[in-house]
Amino acid sequence: MKLLVTGAAGFIGFHTAQILLERGDEVVGLDNLNDYYDVSLKQARLEILKRSPNFRFVKLDLADRGGMASLFQAEKFQRVIHLAAQAGVRYSIQNPLAYIDSNVVGFANILEGCRHNGVEHLVYASTSSVYGANTAMPFSVHQNVDHPLSLYAATKKANELMAHTYASLYKLPCTGLRFFTVYGPYGRPDMALFQFTKNILAGQPINVFNYGNHRRDFTYVDDIVGGVVAALDRIATPNPAWNGDSPDPATSSAPYRIYNIGNQRPVELMRYIEVLEECLGRKAEKNLLPLQLGDVPDTWADVEDLVADVGYRPSTPVEVGVRRFVEWYVRYYDVKL
Repeated sequence: MKLLVTGAAGFIGFHTAQILLERGDEVVGLDNLNDYYDVSLKQARLEILKRSPNFRFVKLDLADRGGMASLFQAEKFQRVIHLAAQAGVRYSIQNPLAYIDSNVVGFANILEGCRHNGVEHLVYASTSSVYGANTAMPFSVHQNVDHPLSLYAATKKANELMAHTYASLYKLPCTGLRFFTVYGPYGRPDMALFQFTKNILAGQPINVFNYGNHRRDFTYVDDIVGGVVAALDRIATPNPAWNGDSPDPATSSAPYRIYNIGNQRPVELMRYIEVLEECLGRKAEKNLLPLQLGDVPDTWADVEDLVADVGYRPSTPVEVGVRRFVEWYVRYYDVKL
């Protein structure tokens, strides 16, 4: 297939594009290469993707309405995987308008491109952050998610609503994927595992928020990508049992689906750090700090809909995933343990 992967120089986009190229798809990768974090890491990911003759890179901002319209019109993608976004809960408190430009305006341009150019299926990234103030565990796609705790979460909830509108009005099949705390090789430097590793190796303390009482459904990047590709291959369809008297948020009478992708095994943050210490052979000095604004204490994904509908279940334990990240980090940064 000929596919557009947005955010191709990003963490999840890079890994997704790799798998699609390996199976023989033609991938056009889009990214604006912004400086939210180290651009050289984004360039390194792109250099790997460019080894494939089936990959082409387009530098473009999602919010560029004319540029996006021209790209869709020229390329005639069969399917689209939309992973580009302004990410990060904490940064959304500092710079909210960046999230409106990228995550709301940019997503509208994606939807319009799909609508006007016969795209068969749009798969897009949402986030576990949409569960916000919900406390019933595990988080289910059949719960309402109307109480976000950060603008980042609110923009992703907006994406789900916008996608439903296009699925309903224009019969554009849309599948939204709520990712749960993704980690792994070539990960983002602003994520906890990356920061913890960097500080421990430098002999510096790590900041442990909520006094270490977090539980997170840490999900290894290969498991995320496996879910993305499995969802891509199953075009969203209407739910014939959907009823407006008791509306199911995860499905619709339109071709619209929402899935969680998480490990379904929440891990205590302190255990996560302990595994990292074992892999590095060093102990961390910990700064125990209160819960950060916009953060939720716990996440836990119910992935049974993903299993039932697309036949995929994440399975990598943190003991395996963290070791793979450390092996990559040591190799990439030429660190001696």
